[in-house]
Amino acid sequence: MASNAPLLDDDDTPAFGEENEDQGKLKHPVVTLFHLLFRTAALLTYLLGSMLGLGFITCFIIVMLLLSADFWTVKNITGRLMVGLRWWNHVDDEGVSRWVYESRKGLSQSRVHPAEARVFWAALYTFPAIWAVLIVVAIFRFSFAWLVLPVLGVLLNGANVYGYLRCRYGANQGITASLGSTASDFMRGQVLKNITSMMFTKPAPSATSQPQQTI
Repeated sequence: MASNAPLLDDDDTPAFGEENEDQGKLKHPVVTLFHLLFRTAALLTYLLGSMLGLGFITCFIIVMLLLSADFWTVKNITGRLMVGLRWWNHVDDEGVSRWVYESRKGLSQSRVHPAEARVFWAALYTFPAIWAVLIVVAIFRFSFAWLVLPVLGVLLNGANVYGYLRCRYGANQGITASLGSTASDFMRGQVLKNITSMMFTKPAPSATSQPQQTI
């Protein structure tokens, strides 16, 4: 189930002296940096991993860790501070899992910095699109092992896109949250299952191969 609610722990009233604050200066420069850092590092690791001599397993681990760090940072920190939006999940007293999409009251009149908001939305939309293009490239190059990484990039980055669009435009837009959550969980499960099978299943011996004899 899903619900939309205002952010209860945030006050839209500008603090004393902030009404004359310089709009050209970022209010959260470190947060803005980390909004771009992990996803950029993950993309560069994927693109340059082979040039740097990284094997598939090493590249996969690094990219997966960076994408996971990016997902957590964007979901829990940068969205709340940069655009006044937040989405999260909790289990109520009846054991029902509920998705909550929160938006700050009076968003257009709030203390959201315009430049930070542009950076947030540009990065949020751009990187899943790049990962999607890399999926097509991997298919045409028949690099099916490396195809796993851009698929994970689309899933993890796309989850934040979906969540923040629900926060921005309301729960009545698009598909329901429960359906989107179920589909995402299923896709992630299938991808991880395929990865595990690929990494840990030993190839069967060839029928034409003969056992070696030791003299």
